[in-house]
Amino acid sequence: MRVLVTGAKGQLGSELRVIASADYLFTDIEELDICSEEAVAEFVERNKIDMIVNCAAYTNVDRAEEECDVAERVNSSAVATLARVAKRNNARLIHISTDYVFGGEMFNAPIEEYVTTAPLGVYGRTKLLGERAIKESGCDYVIIRTSWLYSTYGKNFVKTIMRLASERDELRVVNDQIGSPTYAKDLAMVIVQICERRAFECGVYHYANRGEISWYDFARAIVEMCGAECRVVPCTTKEYGAKALRPAYSVLCTEKIRSSLGCEIPDWRVSLERCMKMML
Repeated sequence: MRVLVTGAKGQLGSELRVIASADYLFTDIEELDICSEEAVAEFVERNKIDMIVNCAAYTNVDRAEEECDVAERVNSSAVATLARVAKRNNARLIHISTDYVFGGEMFNAPIEEYVTTAPLGVYGRTKLLGERAIKESGCDYVIIRTSWLYSTYGKNFVKTIMRLASERDELRVVNDQIGSPTYAKDLAMVIVQICERRAFECGVYHYANRGEISWYDFARAIVEMCGAECRVVPCTTKEYGAKALRPAYSVLCTEKIRSSLGCEIPDWRVSLERCMKMML
């Protein structure tokens, strides 16, 4: 089995590189422009690719409000390209999506895969367009929506809080957005399991670490674990004043993927401790 991984320099792609076998081919923009259908088709055909794992995405939520065209090109048009090429070559496409396809105001319990989507900003809308393009292509696909991804690699909330806590006496963090942090290494292990199960059922799945917390609670846990002398102060989303709207509640129900794989999903705090031990 030959597996193409796009977005290989990101958090998830980097975690996959650590655990994957030699049959995985890792690419980023320098090796493969996924916006070019000709380039993708040539790569897939030449390397006899059986499966494509798309980790590439435009993920700057606030900047996406200004760079709509770029976000749409990477999160939607390029995904449609990958889906068309996968269909023509009888390859499966595993695509990583986001909890931001949901608005969140109407939810107070973990969100299941069938629930109607209602993205609030450009990032969520373009990711949803990517999902739709995959479904319309007719390719064999697995879409995995995840949330609040972090890792020892790349830029993420955990690394930012650790750095700021070492530089400041006080941090303001929103306490009215609720979700589930997800360790990219845990998600990478799930993706490898799916790749190994060629008969894994096509469809949309949710994956995040167990438990639900606010960004404020998440920041407090990070500061506590790294032993910083920094006070974390709660504030509202309105007080924080971010450019893009974000879901108020986007905890994902993970029962479907858990039962399909027969796997246990770690609690967010357990995974955070594992990750931070590698960085401290």
